[in-house]
Amino acid sequence: MSSAWRFLLFCGWLSLLLGCGQQASVQLHGRDAVPDRLSDWQLFSLSTQHLQLSEGVQPYELNSALFTDYAHKLRTVWLPEGTQAAYTANDTLDFPVGTIISKTFYYPRASAGGFASVRLEPDTAQYVSNGRLDLTKVRLMETRLLIHHADGWQALPYVWNDEQTEAFLEITGAMSTLHLVDDMAESASEFAYIVPDKNQCSGCHVTNHASKAIQPIGPAARHLNRPSKHVAGKNQLQAWADMAYLTGLPVIDEVARSADWKDEQQSLDARARAYLDINCAHCHNPAGAADTSALLFNVGNLDPLMLGTCKPPVAAGRGTGNRRYTIVPGKAEDSIITYRMASLRPGDKMPELGRSLAHTEGVALIAQWINELDGDC
Repeated sequence: MSSAWRFLLFCGWLSLLLGCGQQASVQLHGRDAVPDRLSDWQLFSLSTQHLQLSEGVQPYELNSALFTDYAHKLRTVWLPEGTQAAYTANDTLDFPVGTIISKTFYYPRASAGGFASVRLEPDTAQYVSNGRLDLTKVRLMETRLLIHHADGWQALPYVWNDEQTEAFLEITGAMSTLHLVDDMAESASEFAYIVPDKNQCSGCHVTNHASKAIQPIGPAARHLNRPSKHVAGKNQLQAWADMAYLTGLPVIDEVARSADWKDEQQSLDARARAYLDINCAHCHNPAGAADTSALLFNVGNLDPLMLGTCKPPVAAGRGTGNRRYTIVPGKAEDSIITYRMASLRPGDKMPELGRSLAHTEGVALIAQWINELDGDC
């Protein structure tokens, strides 16, 4: 083999590993031909220092995000060439067949050499820049994929190995024991980070209990309507429309926008409702798995009783914590919702899946909101 050919083969191999040179194209796989390795999808290239998004893989953020034991998340979407997502006012965007949505969960490392010890920090994208995730500062946990086939969506969980060189398909889920270090509180807590199995993925992503169909949750227009962190000076939705990723977008001022629950410049009511919408409404919506509870936390519900105000539980059992009503205006300590959000007991805690820790800041937000509600049960 000539030196020139050896050089070209070497560069091709190096480009796959290090993300240098021309990037590999994203590869779609059929529902019944799912690869065991995440790298076979070619959504990313990997080096010892960076996880680099492949060409056409778009990162995105949400105004308010689902809590998952303080994990950070790199969210991306890829559309087949020549296709577009269609704008919808209330539901998730209408993505074309062939779409791949990914969510990579990671933690900042508590020390340069630490692996099981991770740091509690606000859920920001400070470790992501120019489509790169800095692997020298974070530990990768899992990457979840949603693939849109002609017969519907498929959910796949991939778990990163200890060497941080590959993620492998784990249909039955996985668990890792981590130490979460809170530098501000000068404390650390051990917890079990749990990767859901295939059925548990469906438990959250089947937002319509009648159809049983898996659907994306986060990429709805109201959650995506925010300044882009990747296209300077542009709204995220507008940036997608300008790059022909999105069609049918109205004037951006006419698009609903959910609040950032962490932004204290926004109203307390808007922040609390946005938090409940993203964390609870995939089940607690008129068609969701929790529809028999008669509790609706979707942002479109304006009925105080259906929101839980002075409402006795339908079938919460011991999950009430010996409290009478879901929400008692002015009395968060007497409200079932704050008890269940703070609880770690199986059967009591809400959400039921996706967390081993209580979200201290989220509980505090909902408690503050309840304490400022007027009324008397």
